[in-house]
Amino acid sequence: MTNAHAMNLLKALATVGSMTFISRILGFVRDTLIARVFGAGVVTDAFFVAFKIPNLLRRISAEGAFSQAFVPILAEYKKQRSFDETKALINHVATLLGLFLVLITIVGMLAAPWVVQVSAPGFIADKAKFDLTVDLLRITFPYIFFISLVSLAGGVLNTYSNFSVPALTPVWLNISFIVAVLFVAPYFDNSIKVLAWAVFVGGLLQLAYQWPYLRKLGLLPRYELNLQDEGVWRIVKLMGPAIFGVSIAQISLLINTIFASFLVTGSVSWLYYADRLMEFPTGVLGVALGTILLPSLAKSYADKADGEYSQLLDWGLRLTFILALPAAVALAVLSVPLVTGLFHYGAFSALDVEMTRQALMAYSLGLLGLIMVKVLAPAFYSRQNIKTPVKIALFTLASTQLMNLLFIGPFKHAGLALAIGLGACMNAGLLYYYLRKANVYKPQPGWPAFMTKLAIAVGAMAFVLHLAAGSDAMWMAYHLIPKLIHLSVLLVIGVITYFAVLWLLGIRVKDFIQRTNR
Repeated sequence: MTNAHAMNLLKALATVGSMTFISRILGFVRDTLIARVFGAGVVTDAFFVAFKIPNLLRRISAEGAFSQAFVPILAEYKKQRSFDETKALINHVATLLGLFLVLITIVGMLAAPWVVQVSAPGFIADKAKFDLTVDLLRITFPYIFFISLVSLAGGVLNTYSNFSVPALTPVWLNISFIVAVLFVAPYFDNSIKVLAWAVFVGGLLQLAYQWPYLRKLGLLPRYELNLQDEGVWRIVKLMGPAIFGVSIAQISLLINTIFASFLVTGSVSWLYYADRLMEFPTGVLGVALGTILLPSLAKSYADKADGEYSQLLDWGLRLTFILALPAAVALAVLSVPLVTGLFHYGAFSALDVEMTRQALMAYSLGLLGLIMVKVLAPAFYSRQNIKTPVKIALFTLASTQLMNLLFIGPFKHAGLALAIGLGACMNAGLLYYYLRKANVYKPQPGWPAFMTKLAIAVGAMAFVLHLAAGSDAMWMAYHLIPKLIHLSVLLVIGVITYFAVLWLLGIRVKDFIQRTNR
């Protein structure tokens, strides 16, 4: 990997990361407002289940299996075929995907009661809660249609090196939520339904935002059904095992919701709020790295540049450790400041703080694994090898459910979060093992020294943050402005301490531009 290539990847990572950061900040504003207005109870449990189901399908069809199968084939067409052939492929894929999504949306809305029965069986005993969840699901379900087409557009834009637009696109969902909570919900008695409509509108806005950029590239899809296109069927064949593989991970989350629906009211919401805090570093780091690595790895594979391929993976893994490890430790050390600072307002009680904190602590143990999966899995997808990560995901699912049964008794909802986190670490470890076994990835020199320096820097950061955080009681008593100021100061102190120690130990930015590591 050349210095210029590494610099371009760093710039792309910075772009995607900063755009994703903006989106996640707005996501926190959204969740803070929801927590303040609705708290954690019957209506939020119903909404989060109704929102989780189309989100689950989104991850399976859109961000998961579809992008894993589509982007490598599209990169190959862009490299080896004409522009007209590439455009025809996009038209054929978009047409087939759109028709399938219309069918799925109609069936999902009609079958909403049965879907809720399966996904949250604990709600059946409470008719009002069950009926509300069904109503909300019928409003949110079309989101899968919009967001899957958004993923198609994002895959095209990323392949043509436009990373910023897809990364900024989720902002529109958060804006839709914020406007709904602040300016629309106060005028309705059953205001939780306003949140469901915000999901619908947010999906539409995201699609509308990306469309002009596709038109600028001359690649705006049009209806063109062609079931004979060999490229389409290559994508479909790759999607089969990919859907199975991604579904396994999402089935694990669904099973967690099923378990949580039988626990005390609020459990689903506590897991949601903790997951949102986890999603911040996962989104900013994991999604950003995965987004820029998949097209780059696919190009290296198409060029048969094995050395560059391995160097790209090494680069991605080093960045994962240097950014994700301190994030995981900070989430654990600052669990109370983060939960109180973002959610402890209005209807969000002291009990909600404690229960969310427990889930966050458990989740934080698996953060590094969650982000590593986002880096390691594209190494298989870029080589059009979907079967290996599917087998690993299947084993991980079985192991996660065993851990659920083991942990739910003593740890309740936090046990479910712990099982997910440990399962992610297991998944990442197995992906790494099989990459090494196939001799696809060869670590660059300097890893032991690199990890030693990281451990020292993370330890120093944790010590400083613990001293600076103060007592939990103080955070519970804080008003809004002092709380946010103190939290901001803590985050700045943590960042400065960590990177200052790394600098003193000899780690420099140039280490990620040049292929020499200390």
